[in-house]
Parts: sequence; C-alpha cells; structure tokens
Amino acid sequence: MKWLKRLLALGVFGLFCGIAGVLGLYFYFAPQLPDVSTLRDVQLQTPMRVFSADGELISQFGEQRRIPLALDDVPEQMIQAVLATEDNRFYQHPGIDPIGITRAAVNLAVTGEKSQGASTITQQVARNFFLTREKTYIRKIKEIFLAIKIERELSKDEILALYLNKIPLGYRSFGVGAAAQVYYGKDVEELTLAQIAVIAGLPQAPSALNPIRSPERARERRRVVLGRMLTTGYITQAEFDEANNAEITATYHGAEITLPAPYLAEMVRQEMLERFGEEAYSSGMDVYTTINAKHQQAAEQALRDNLLAYDHRHGYRGAIAKLWEDGQEAESTEALIERLRSYPNYGPLRAAVVLEVGETDASILVKGGKSGTIDWDSMKWARRFITDSRQGPAPKSPSEILASGDVIWVEALPVDAEEPIETEGEALAQEDMAEEADAIEAQTEVALAYRLSQLPDAGAALVALSPNDGAVRALVGGFSFNQSKFNRVTQASRQVGSNIKPFLYSAAFERGMTLASLVNDAPINRWDQAMGVAWRPRNSPEVYDGPMRLRVALAQSKNVVSVRLIRQLGVPQVIDHLAKFGFPADELPRNETLSLGSASLTPMQVASAYGSFANGGYLVSPYFIERVEDSMGEVIYQAEPQLACSECEEELAAFEQHRQVAGELAAALCEDPEQSDCEQAPHYNLAPRVISEQNAFLVTQALNSAIWGGGNWSHKTGWNGTGWRAAQQLKRRDIAGKTGTTNDAKDAWFSGYSQDLVVTSWIGFDDFNRTLGQASYNNNLGRNQVTGSEFGARTAQPAWIDYMQVALDGVDNKPFRVPEGVSTVRIDRSSGLLTNKSDHTTRFEYFEQGSEPKRYSRQQSGSVFDSEDDELF
Repeated sequence: MKWLKRLLALGVFGLFCGIAGVLGLYFYFAPQLPDVSTLRDVQLQTPMRVFSADGELISQFGEQRRIPLALDDVPEQMIQAVLATEDNRFYQHPGIDPIGITRAAVNLAVTGEKSQGASTITQQVARNFFLTREKTYIRKIKEIFLAIKIERELSKDEILALYLNKIPLGYRSFGVGAAAQVYYGKDVEELTLAQIAVIAGLPQAPSALNPIRSPERARERRRVVLGRMLTTGYITQAEFDEANNAEITATYHGAEITLPAPYLAEMVRQEMLERFGEEAYSSGMDVYTTINAKHQQAAEQALRDNLLAYDHRHGYRGAIAKLWEDGQEAESTEALIERLRSYPNYGPLRAAVVLEVGETDASILVKGGKSGTIDWDSMKWARRFITDSRQGPAPKSPSEILASGDVIWVEALPVDAEEPIETEGEALAQEDMAEEADAIEAQTEVALAYRLSQLPDAGAALVALSPNDGAVRALVGGFSFNQSKFNRVTQASRQVGSNIKPFLYSAAFERGMTLASLVNDAPINRWDQAMGVAWRPRNSPEVYDGPMRLRVALAQSKNVVSVRLIRQLGVPQVIDHLAKFGFPADELPRNETLSLGSASLTPMQVASAYGSFANGGYLVSPYFIERVEDSMGEVIYQAEPQLACSECEEELAAFEQHRQVAGELAAALCEDPEQSDCEQAPHYNLAPRVISEQNAFLVTQALNSAIWGGGNWSHKTGWNGTGWRAAQQLKRRDIAGKTGTTNDAKDAWFSGYSQDLVVTSWIGFDDFNRTLGQASYNNNLGRNQVTGSEFGARTAQPAWIDYMQVALDGVDNKPFRVPEGVSTVRIDRSSGLLTNKSDHTTRFEYFEQGSEPKRYSRQQSGSVFDSEDDELF
C-alpha cells in the first residue's frame, strides 16, 4: 500500500507537472499565435480570369488555382473519403486527436522516426493558413494550440469547408473543386467514386501520388482510401470492387482556356496590375474584354496562315538541330521523346525528329511521342533559302530536303479538317508553365500526317476595332507568344508607307479640293540643297498617267500625286491635319517624304485613325476591357467609351436650340430640382469630331475605288485599285481599304473597313535591316503561287481578306451612307468637269455641296483643260 500511495502521488504530481508544462507552453507561445477569428472573413486566393465578350476563357493569372465551394456543394462521398482517410474522428475530437497523437508517439519511441502523422483536419487548417510545413516540435506545438483555438471559434462544418478549399493537391490546384478540374476536367459533383478516391488520397503527398506522373502510386493510394471508406461503412463491398478495378483516367486539363489570345491577355494583365495592384492576381476578379471569340480565332488563323505562306515561298532554312549523322545509330524512342520535350510549341508548330527518309515521304517522331509521316506534297515547297530575295532550285526528292536525325518543325494535318488542333499549351506557356504545357501536349490528339514547316523569321500584327466606340474585337501581336512577347500591335512603330495617303487626301478635301480635282501624275525632279542631291519620288510601278482625278490617284496610290498635294497644302498644315487623327505631331517628319509614309506608327494607331473614316469623322479611343467583376460578381469597373454617334450629336444640338428658343425662364426652371417634369438634356459620352462627315465620306469613296476600281472594262477604260484582291475574294461593295509599302519593302500594310469594323494588317521583320524581298517561281507548285516583289497588297492584304471573310460572314451588306450636305453630279472622267454626256466617258461623282464644278468640259486639241485659267500642280 505504501508503494501504491507513492505511485499515486507521483502520478498526481506528474499530472500537475504536465498540466503546468502545457499551460506554461501555451502562455509562452500565446503571444506568437495569430488571431484565428480572421478565418471567419478569410478571402480564399483565386486567380484573375480573363474572358472574351461572349464568355470564352482567354487566360487566368495567379499562383493558385482554386474553385471555392460551400460545404453543401461538395458531394457526400468526397466528404466521406476525406474524413475516412485524413481524420475519421473529426466530428468527435476537440481539434486534436489524443489517439492519433499516442499512436504517433509510440511509433516514434519504437522506431526513432517521425513516420506517422497525427494531424487532424483542424490542425491541417491551422498549418495551411498560419504555419509552414517544416517538421519541428515547435511548429507542432503551435499547430496544436491553434487547432484548439480554431475549434472554439468555428463550427466543425466551417473548419471542414476551409480544409476542402485550401488543401494543396498538385499542379497548383488548391481544394477539391480545382483538383476536379485539373485532373478530370469536371465539376466536383460529376466525379465518380474512383476519381473521388484519387483526389482524397492526394493531401498526404500531392507530388508523389500524382495520378498523371505516378499512376501506379495513385492506384495504390486509391485502394487505401477506398479500403478506409469500406471499413468505416461509407461504401459497400461492391462499390469498393468497382472503384478499385477502375482505370486511372486522370489527364491534365489546365486552366480550361477556350480562346487563347496571349497578346491581349498580357495587355489585360498589365492594365489590371496598374488599376488594382497585386490584389488583381489573387482576389478572384473576372475581367470581361471586348474581344469577340469568332473574330479572335479568325485573326489568329489569318495572321499565321499568311505569315507561313510568306515564309515558305522564300525558302527553307534547314533543320533546327541534328541528333545523329548518317551511319550513326539513332537513340531510343524514349530518349528522343525526352530530347524533343526541350523544344517549345509555337502556335501550330511542333518539333519532330526525322527517323527515315524514303523516296516519296519521310517518317518522323513528333514531340509528345506521336509517330507520323510527311509526304512529298507536304514538303515539296522547301527549296533552299539563300537571301530574302533569292531561293535555290526546286527540290526533286525528299532526300534533298531532309535527312535522318534532323530536328524540324511540322504542322499537323487533322484527320477532320473541321476540327482544329489543340493549342492550349501555348496559352499556358505565357505564364511560364512549361511542365503543364507538356502535360497537355502529351494528351493532344493529332493526325499521323504532317506538313514540313519552319518558324517564321518575319513578324506580323493584326488588329480589329469597332469604329463606333473603339472596342477591340481581335488582336494578334505576332506568330506566337512563345516565340516573342513583343506585341507588334501596340509596341512596333513602323513606317506606314501609303497607308498615310488617305489622311493627306482628307487634308486636301478640307482645303476645297474634290474627288474630281485633277493633279498631274508626272515625274518630279527637285534639287535638295541640304543633301546636295535631287529628290526623285517615283510611282510604284513606274507608270505615269498625266492629269488624273484624286479618286483615281488615291485608289491607284500614285506617289507623285501625293508629293504634289503636300506641296500645294504645305507640310505644317498637313501635320496639323494628321494630328487630328491621334498621330503625334512632334514625331512626324517635317518634310515632303511624309506624303509617302515616312512616319512611324503602330498598327493600333493606324487602325484607330482609319476608324474616323468609317464612323463619319470621329476619333475613338481603343479599349479592350469592358468590365471587371469581383469574386462575388459585383461590377467594380465599367468602361465608358466615347461614342461616334452623329444622331446623338444632332439630338444634343436640337436640345440646345430648344433651350435657346425657350429663353432664360425655361432654363431657370430646368435648374430647379423641384421641377420634376422639366426636360433634361440627354447625356452622351461623345468622341471628338476631327473631320466633317462629308470629308470622311469622300475619303471612303476613294478607298472603295481602291478595292473596286473604276472605268468601263467593255470600252477598255477600266482600271484596278491597289486593293482589287479584296473585291475578287470578298465580293462586297460595303468595304474600303488602302495598301501600304515602304521603301525597300521593309514594311507592308493593309488597312480597311466596313461601317462597323476597321482592321489593320502589318508584316515586316523586327530587324530593320531586312527587307521583305521577293520570291521566284517554284516549279513544284501550281500557277496560283505568289511570285515577285513583296508589297502591301501581296504580303499584308491576304491576312486582312482571310479575317474579313470570317468577320463579315452572315453580315448583310451595309452600303456607306451618303451624308447630308453631299450632292452628286455627272462629270467627264478625263477633265473632272461637268458634262451633258451620259456615255462611258462620264460618271456620277460625289461633292460636298458648294464644291461642285461650275463649268462644262470642252475637249480641245486633246487637252482636258477647260480654259487657260485651269491649273495643274
């Protein structure tokens, strides 16, 4: 009894010492413990998502992917799987599990290793929100105290909901909602029991148990989860057997990007960071852009097809690497697949290695492990590149082009041409997620037939705007965001060539000239004292037609006519006029070369300025974010674009006139807040008017002729404008446009519009020393190939046409409206003067009222002048 009493006393003493020790630890660590009440108001970090105007996901930014769920939205089997695996006594213990702690302590004493965890779900919540994952006794003690505090502050359901939304589950997914999307591309309620068990098994080691990287480990972990569910009575034996025997079906599903537009996405990211700071990345904002999905896809395709076509006709630059030489043994398939992983994806281009070259084709292994072939028709374009203006002879066999061991770029030829190849990997790569891009690439279904290709050296841009408010409908800043993050739409200031001419002609119309005014299309020689040389601007091609009307001169892009115009108007006056369209006056060259496009502008600036002709004279400011919503769906930013609206302008003018007629008494009444029935002025956010509606219409008429030409073909007086290819392919009268080519063809442009869409296409090299060159005839290709010198209509316009074919598909023809203040009279085509004739030598022409010719044409001695008073310049 004495020993028993001593043992009891020792036990009581030990208990008091233990309690005192725990209390001492608590009071020691208490000041260091965070306030767990903040969990009630916790904002779960969710990425910023960027959408098109029609709801397609363009991109998302943020380190963590999370889809917050209320506990009621989580399937019961998911909750059961997590509880059975992680903390089956969760609803019984006070935040810590004495049984689990005892088991872990015994294991530590026996083995000397911390191999068994004893963390409850509440402890894991404490760790995930407030602590690190380091395995130290101090961290564990803090975790225990925090867990107890959390249990006092929150209900069990609140704690479980936090856990299910916070737990890291691999591939930057946090919470079961995000994991369901990443691994299965499903909402969590759509998961099968087998899939639920895989996700429920991940918290222990998301990397080691990953079902994509380690399917066998995931299968074994799934069996453990299902076994615990069976033991606890959550599932039946039959359900266990079915789920346990199911295949591991997890594949990487990325961010569900349905509309890759990385250049636009980067513009959004920068603007959101400027508006909202770092909070934009994690507060769950949804950004809705002005981009239209159909238009964006068409723009991407048009730019890439055109750039590849240009690149291919200038020759093949050879393999990008050589893995083995002739006579050497090739590496294993597994080793080659690993080698190919190091090559990025560029739009539709994938790296491949040539395994064998036959008489009519070549067998290849494509990045991701697909095998395929390239037949002769898909490689016969590949004559040797010599310079931008020289190509080698057409090849006669595959062996002249390819050799085994070559690493090359290929494009997949889909089995079903109506189903595009997946390119989501590129969109992910914009966030430097190479591993995730490879995971997608390994799953991409492509055909076994491929086309030999190469990564274009040249750059390109295409942007489409609404001229009515400046909303960006499509934007592509280059061939591939992986290749170059340089956005040529907004960052590339390039010489615009003849794309500047419509603005010069607009200045001429403002000074009283008309579409029928004659200017002499004849060579110019002018001595430049400063340079000690004669400046001889030339037409391209060097054809001179003598006196011609301004409609024809602009449509045919006559250079010497533009020079004569700027001389007549004056360089300072022309610069002042160009500044109205948003062109920076201090950056424009102050000499006559301005008339030929020596100014450097971005495609966005050019498109915005052309919008003034499409909308009747207003300058709209481009914008691409329509609204921003917070994580609760509340609008926290709404764009208020300036509108090009002549009807609104007329309504405001009419109201003001009404106010003036009503007099001061009516005006005073309207200022009285008690007068509820008082007519209030309408509110419109109008864009500034920069030219008259009549001026914009006259320029549009000339640019419509640039596409449709004029004259009478049956009487052999017909002529084409520089943009005639658009008329052939689009067959629409409601479009207008202008080509542009700079000296030495370093830049090629085409800008054009309908009443509701303005589009600019540009192509050139980022290296200013390179020219677009010329392409010779390839004997392996058909008659429809493009040959000769590169210029706007041949090099930039095809992308514009391809885009417009999609953008205008299903859109009714909408002729350009003739504004008030514009009249039509019949003129003589040669003199531009009035005529009484009505044959093919005449036409009806538009004039701003008051500017119509006053005299009738008289053809005397072959002269087009009416009298000695007529003057050409």
